Amino acid sequence: MSLVVSTGNLTPMASRPSAAKKQPAKKAAAPAKAVARKAAAKKTVPKKAPAKKAPARKAAVRKPPPPPAPSPTGGVYRLVRAVWLGLAHAVGAVFRGIGNGAKNLDPAHRKDGVALLLLGLALIVAAGTWADLRGPVGDLVEILVTGSFGRLDLLVPILLAVIAVRFIRHPEKPEANGRIVIGLSALVIGVLGQVHIACGAPARSAGMQAIRDAGGLIGWGAATPLTYSMGEVLAVPLLVLLTVFGLLVVTATPVNAIPQRLRQLGVRLGVLHDPGTDEYDEFSDDERYDEQWREALPGRPRRRSGAPEAYGPDSAEQDALSQRRGRPRRSAVPQPAMDRQPDAVDIAAAAAADLDGAVLHGMPPSRIVADLTQGVSVGDREPTTPTPVPAPAAAPVPAPAARGRQEKLRTDGAVPDLTKSAPEHARELPPRAEQLQLSGDITYALPSLDVLERGGPGKARSAANDVVVASLTNVFTEFKVDAAVTGFTRGPTVTRYEVELGPAVKVERITALAKNIAYAVASPDVRIISPIPGKSAVGIEIPNTDREMVNLGDVLRLAESAEDDDPMLVAFGKDVEGGYVMHSLAKMPHILVAGATGSGKSSCINCLITSVMMRATPEDVRMILVDPKRVELTAYEGIPHLITPIITNPKRAAEALQWVVREMDLRYDDLAAYGYRHIDDFNRAVREGSVKSPEGSERELQPYPYLLVIVDELADLMMVAPRDVEDSIVRITQLARAAGIHLVLATQRPSVDVVTGLIKANVPSRLAFATSSLADSRVILDQPGAEKLIGKGDGLFLPMGANKPTRMQGAFVTEAEVAAVVQHCKDQMAPVFRDDVTVGTKQKKEIDEDIGDDLDLLCQAAELVVSTQFGSTSMLQRKLRVGFAKAGRLMDLMESRNIVGPSEGSKARDVLVKPDELDGVLAVIRGQSEG
Repeated sequence: MSLVVSTGNLTPMASRPSAAKKQPAKKAAAPAKAVARKAAAKKTVPKKAPAKKAPARKAAVRKPPPPPAPSPTGGVYRLVRAVWLGLAHAVGAVFRGIGNGAKNLDPAHRKDGVALLLLGLALIVAAGTWADLRGPVGDLVEILVTGSFGRLDLLVPILLAVIAVRFIRHPEKPEANGRIVIGLSALVIGVLGQVHIACGAPARSAGMQAIRDAGGLIGWGAATPLTYSMGEVLAVPLLVLLTVFGLLVVTATPVNAIPQRLRQLGVRLGVLHDPGTDEYDEFSDDERYDEQWREALPGRPRRRSGAPEAYGPDSAEQDALSQRRGRPRRSAVPQPAMDRQPDAVDIAAAAAADLDGAVLHGMPPSRIVADLTQGVSVGDREPTTPTPVPAPAAAPVPAPAARGRQEKLRTDGAVPDLTKSAPEHARELPPRAEQLQLSGDITYALPSLDVLERGGPGKARSAANDVVVASLTNVFTEFKVDAAVTGFTRGPTVTRYEVELGPAVKVERITALAKNIAYAVASPDVRIISPIPGKSAVGIEIPNTDREMVNLGDVLRLAESAEDDDPMLVAFGKDVEGGYVMHSLAKMPHILVAGATGSGKSSCINCLITSVMMRATPEDVRMILVDPKRVELTAYEGIPHLITPIITNPKRAAEALQWVVREMDLRYDDLAAYGYRHIDDFNRAVREGSVKSPEGSERELQPYPYLLVIVDELADLMMVAPRDVEDSIVRITQLARAAGIHLVLATQRPSVDVVTGLIKANVPSRLAFATSSLADSRVILDQPGAEKLIGKGDGLFLPMGANKPTRMQGAFVTEAEVAAVVQHCKDQMAPVFRDDVTVGTKQKKEIDEDIGDDLDLLCQAAELVVSTQFGSTSMLQRKLRVGFAKAGRLMDLMESRNIVGPSEGSKARDVLVKPDELDGVLAVIRGQSEG
């Protein structure tokens, strides 16, 4: 008998309580049968079926308690509470509105309000203490002021008035308020404590009147603990020290400067007469500037300040250019003898002289100074070593030999002090602003560089840079990128951090973290350079939180110290590495400046024009200024460098560009006739007298000046006369380099219809400021980057021949400086204008006969052509219902009156008159026909 067991029926006995209850007798009576059944089940089923869980019981849902019965007291409470909250919200809204209005108030008005409030309090306190004011206010003053200050309550109004006057006179110095408050508090506590002790130190039991007759509550609170704990013998000196400390804090006088301040006070009062005060001040100023420069120096030696390769082309090109102009080029730095090694004394002397020149001209110190302040020799390090990052370096000190030599030079009276500027009578070479002889008996003096403001030395490191380095390191660690920040170079606007990658790390790992880096440093304007030109490192440019201003005077003083007399050398600004950016317009030879509104384009144009006026005479450079905005270049009206008044009409600007083309052709005629390839060679030959005019010619040969054409807004010109302007610009940029004619084109709308392909192809140098889109950046630079600039002079400079643009901060010149330079130039010489620059010379087409009886027909044709802006002979045939001969004659009459352009084959003629000028054109036609 076979036994078939179903696996579904094999359940544990505990899980089948009903079966056990139904058959208790059968299981008890047949145990052998149950054992056999269990054995068969073990052989048939390898595993037991899982036990079924009993369903969980649902928790009983509690019924919500019945709502309490409404009571009359609860309704009254809610009503009172609602009314109270409504009144509170209304009153709070009123006071918050007043507070927001005060917060939005101008800070200057808020400071003036505080000052006037203090004056009012001073008047009230003076009335209460000096005049014994009666009433509640007088009683309040007596309780508060007299009770607090005691016998010195008469000085409280004077103290309040002094603080109010300081707020009014110096609202721009809020950082000193905390210092003054601390100093006055210490001073008042110390003085009142001494007064309280001097008046017998009355106790609280003596009554309030006795305390008022002494030092008041403040004096009692300051003196009582001291006299109780240590007696009057020690309390008085401690209070005196507290008084002295408060006085020093208020006057911002360190303890070691007390003798100097007392000596200066005696000299001012006339009590003392110290002839060595000036020398002492100069010595202290020299030491202060010396220390400031040492702190500002980076960890790598700077390039020589006088070397021309630090800011422009190499010296060979400079020598060639100077020889072309016929002026000898002077050496920037005296060359030492090559057969003698400079000792420590010579190095120290050169370092001291270079340091003084750096302070005087506001430029970075030379490599000798950088090496001496770091305590190493001149040739031990490469000039491209970046600033070390891991820990801030200690304040560097000079080498022992150099330091001893400097101290000896300063203390020994027989040896001249090389750390000070040499006297004027000891100079062998005159400065650049000498009297230059112009044609005839006219002399012209260049403006002095003292007209332009000086700027302090730039920072080489700050606490913000260390914070950014830590943030970058944290980002690399979190994203598990094997990279490290090895150094950085700080510029006036941005700092470039150098990141070196580990082995087998892709550069894309860094570029992919651009948004994460921007998030970590809390700046959206992060620009990644991969790699840095000339280095095996990735550059991350991050804006500085503490930006610095670049003054135009500092950049020009660098060229002055190098004695580079190129009249076309202009100052652009300062790059990321801290070097000044200068370039000669004669080598660019044309430049396109573009950027959005407020990006610094107008400041760049002002610096460019001011640089030319500071370095060039009207005989060297003549300018044509085009200002369609009518307000940007008005400050330069009347300077002698102009060849025509400032042009504001776009049509006159197109005529001026055509005149420049004719001037270029005339110059090339002379170059071809006399066999020269560049205008500099021709001018040098004219100055030397080796070129003479042909016999029988009355012409007197004179050197050609450089002609600089500056267009402040190219978009306006391209809107009025696009074809004429583009043709003139393209012809000038293609040919005018050898003729000494150079263009500066500026626009705030760098679109493809303004900066066309032909203009871009012939203007090789570009300067891009902040743009609003990536497309505009590609129009200017042919690459992205300008859309990430931060504005206010931050730009990318791409000169001719460069592969990648240079990040720079544009120089800035104030309106007062421009006005001073312009006034100096006007005082030297009056402008001489040419009358043929803006006069159209296009010959009118001669016709066989006058208009005659066709006046009305001509007026209709002119109205039709101007209103439709379409000049076509076939259109006149259809619209006026005339023949081809009559329509052609009408078109010739309109061409002779500059209504339409010349014929260009089968194309329609250009209409030269806008619809809003139609009335004037018709009036001219009728007036000419009647005359």
